[in-house]
Amino acid sequence: MLTKEQVIGAINKLPQEFSIEEVIDELILLEKIETGLAQSKANNVIPDEELDKELPEWLR
Repeated sequence: MLTKEQVIGAINKLPQEFSIEEVIDELILLEKIETGLAQSKANNVIPDEELDKELPEWLR
């Protein structure tokens, strides 16, 4: 979950004029990063060895 401070920080990094799509893209990226960090902290990750085996299938 995002905090107000994170959202404000993301908006402050945008140029003076921006589209709503740019804001949405920034917020989605920020949320995905936060989700990934939370999954990593919870040890809900795929080990490198398993990833090396599965990656070729994902890229087909």
